[in-house]
Amino acid sequence: MIIAFDEYQIDDDASRIDRDAAWAFLSTEAYWNADRVRAEFDTQVAVAWRVVGAYESRTGRMVGFARAISDGCRFAYLADVFVLPEARGRGLGVAVVTAMIDGGPGAAFRWSLHTADAHGLYERLGFSKPDHMYLERPRGYGVDGAANAH
Repeated sequence: MIIAFDEYQIDDDASRIDRDAAWAFLSTEAYWNADRVRAEFDTQVAVAWRVVGAYESRTGRMVGFARAISDGCRFAYLADVFVLPEARGRGLGVAVVTAMIDGGPGAAFRWSLHTADAHGLYERLGFSKPDHMYLERPRGYGVDGAANAH
């Protein structure tokens, strides 16, 4: 799927993802990436259920990215969504997320994500805060005695 969007293309071709460009942003700019190493990111992209990139039409340079994890039939988790600073303010973030969720096989799935700073964007796309039934086990719980700290 290639979607023309102003002077950009939104594409879900995994072979087109520029992992070096994605890692360059994630390793220096993304608050959620503080403890991840490159090998983990490469594995996450390789096993992702779906990836979507935003590219400059003229140059092919990747300026946005998102990946999803899914069971393939009912649930998906949206991760690593970003648009490079110089491409922001044009609606690319919404376009990438919309292509990921509504433009693919997961349109009817239940989607979740974590964000510290983009609640308004995701609420406009149908996300809402979880209810009292949602629980989460933090990364590292139970490792090296971490369970005893809770």
